Formats: sequence, structure tokens, C-alpha cells
Amino acid sequence: MDAITLEELVGQRLRQKGLRLAVAESCTGGLIGHRLTNIPGSSTYYMGSITAYSYEAKVRLLGVNWSTLEKHGAVSAETVIEMARGVRVALAADVGLSVSGIAGPGGGTPEKPVGLVWVGLSSPQTDFAEHFNWGGDRIQNKEHSAEAALQLLADYLQGYTPREE
Repeated sequence: MDAITLEELVGQRLRQKGLRLAVAESCTGGLIGHRLTNIPGSSTYYMGSITAYSYEAKVRLLGVNWSTLEKHGAVSAETVIEMARGVRVALAADVGLSVSGIAGPGGGTPEKPVGLVWVGLSSPQTDFAEHFNWGGDRIQNKEHSAEAALQLLADYLQGYTPREE
């Protein structure tokens, strides 16, 4: 028997709970939506995604505040939480998932190096974000980020909530 993929697992859990998902992607450029829609029947739980790469798109399409972007930047907990909330509302979903990061090879700074990625999740009950640091090339960093976002979603659907820091 073949192992179940992460996107199949997420789909099963969303379907079992009767939840609808929307995704806001930046650095992954639609990779999460691609993976989710590879699963037959995903239209029963996947509402869609918004790929918002620029600041302007994040503001206009996802309702991210300019002040959040100016103060924290696109690659931050604050921004991915607003992205996740925004896509959840925009697409009338129960859960919003978001990702923003620095895929590379350029664009990094000492404070925010290439490979830094934030993943956000929003539901009516909670909003949270987690960060990751990848060491790959641009394609690897995008793939790792999509995998991490799907894993965080799977964990959340299994009852995970982050501990307060």
C-alpha cells in the first residue's frame, strides 16, 4: 500500500471536520494550491488561493495593512497572520493558510536571510505563525515552504496549537 501524501492527509482531515480552506501564497507562487488540487475531489474543501507577491497585492487582495508591511516587512509573523485572515475572509473559508519568505538567491539581509519563511494560519478560534529557515536553492526553498505549510495545517487539524512564548 502506498504512503498517503501530506495533501491527501490534509484533504481527509478537512473533509472529516467539514472545513473549507483558502491559501495565500507569496514565495511559493502557487505551489501549495497546485499540490492541493492534485487530489481528486479537493473542490469539496479547497476554496482557492491568492498568490500575492507584491506589497500592493497583499494590501489590495488580502487586506494586509500598509503599516504592518512598513513596520515588519512581508516576511514576518504579523504579515502572514494578516494574509491568512485576509484570504479566509476573501474566499469565505473556515481556515486560512499563508506563506511568505525569501526564496533566494538574493533578497536576504542579516536579520532576514535567504531561506527565512513564515507560515500563518487563521481560523475563527485562533491565529498563529511559525517560521522556518531553509538552506536550499530557490526551488528547494519553495518546496520546503509548501511542505512546511501543509504540515502545519495537518498538525492544526489534528489539534495542534502553538505554545505561548
